[in-house]
Amino acid sequence: MLAKVLSATLAGVDARMVQVEVDLAQGLPSFATVGLAEGAVREAKDRVRAAIKNSGYSFPLGRITVNLAPAAVRKEGTGYDLPMALGILAAAGALDEGALAGIMICGELSLDGELRPVPGVLPMTLAARDFGCRQVLTPAENVREASLVDGVHAFGVRRLQEAVDFLAGQIQLAPERTDIRAVFSEQRQAEPDFSEVHGQEAVKRAFEIAAAGGHNLLVCGVPGAGKTMMARRLPSILPALTLEEAYETSRIYSCAGLLPAESPLITVRPFRSPHHTVSDAGLIGGGRVPRPGEVSLAHNGVLFLDELPEFRKQVLEVLRQPLEDGAVTIARAASSLRFPARFMLVAAMNPCPCGYLGDPARPCTCPPQAVQRYRSRLSGPLLDRIDLHIEAPPVPVQELLNRPAGEPSASIRARVQAARLLQAERFRKEANLYCNAQMGAREVRQYCTLDAASHALLRQAVSRLGLSARAFHRIVKIARTIADLEAAPSLRESHVAEAVQYRRLALAGSGP
Repeated sequence: MLAKVLSATLAGVDARMVQVEVDLAQGLPSFATVGLAEGAVREAKDRVRAAIKNSGYSFPLGRITVNLAPAAVRKEGTGYDLPMALGILAAAGALDEGALAGIMICGELSLDGELRPVPGVLPMTLAARDFGCRQVLTPAENVREASLVDGVHAFGVRRLQEAVDFLAGQIQLAPERTDIRAVFSEQRQAEPDFSEVHGQEAVKRAFEIAAAGGHNLLVCGVPGAGKTMMARRLPSILPALTLEEAYETSRIYSCAGLLPAESPLITVRPFRSPHHTVSDAGLIGGGRVPRPGEVSLAHNGVLFLDELPEFRKQVLEVLRQPLEDGAVTIARAASSLRFPARFMLVAAMNPCPCGYLGDPARPCTCPPQAVQRYRSRLSGPLLDRIDLHIEAPPVPVQELLNRPAGEPSASIRARVQAARLLQAERFRKEANLYCNAQMGAREVRQYCTLDAASHALLRQAVSRLGLSARAFHRIVKIARTIADLEAAPSLRESHVAEAVQYRRLALAGSGP
């Protein structure tokens, strides 16, 4: 007999439908899985056999062939366990095959028939809806995630026997319902506040501009100047995620198996801070089975690289593509996968290996050659892709003791939000353009008109600082953001002058 069950497989952060075809024929007992099945899929036969037996059903004797169609698409993961088990039971006559029609099924089985969660249920459910399925059956731990998709009834089960009884109509299960807007509007989690940062007003101003325009930022300063402290407070001044952005981010975390158990939807902007020992595959994504890297997990949020020169040069250089394209393309012989990676890069570094170059209180012990080698770890093309460069000077102890609390994050966020609303209105007719940092050359010409004084100042800055064409455009975009923070309709000389200041950090051997 033949039985067919609908399931799905991941392809990057998307999913595509897979039909699990189970054929039960006479002959010596055997179990073969075909259709480009990877190791975990081929091992499913042992889990499925034990789960069926330990759930009180008879495992059929004969030749069992499981085909995962389309056969040209590589199948990975453990999500095919439940579809295979139900297909075998249907082929053996223990379950009506008609009960399997029009429902997408996924889930991993333990040997005793218990269901375990699988990654990627959100994109799988989206693919099922687009395919025309209006029902999905998942492990109970994944059902809230599946219920985020409108137009689909999501059912969660905990054991194989419960799944069989539900499909046979012997028990009734209510579809899981999640009020997406209620989840999305839940109060923001407590975040570190900028009011705790004393002094460093110029650096805080740079963080505000970066947040308002979505710009990348590099902070250079001696140890203890507050670089990491301010970077970790950046999410507190960023505008709230939109519902569309929350969906995009949640799909990535779903594929990576990192969705929080208490919430099926990512409602706050992610903040990722990988250690400097991270590999290029860990940062960008990839591996034998390609998975999202840190840049994709920071999508719509912040990627913070502390001690930037300590990262391996090869790792830093692979950041160029996502910084320019907002996505990562991972090419393999059989396929090419694309992971979203539109993030704000915030980096911190010391001025020299010992950290105290320029510190008035502690002398630097590094020879000039060591300082040169340290700074040359950052290539000019990489630094050129970082919009704002700012130096964080040491804060005197007296200022820490006597200075009142700084401006709270809520006040800064209000200005940032107002500037982002201006940008949203400006780019409402532009596709995939949400903030000033994402403008290309055409948008810069269209939306960043310079007067004669600004033109003259910019020409002088380019000539004296030796700036590249990319740096020129980034200065104009920063000036546009500064104008938006003041709600100014056009760019003025003062906006350009301030923007130029953020490209003057001298890193010898690294370019402007």
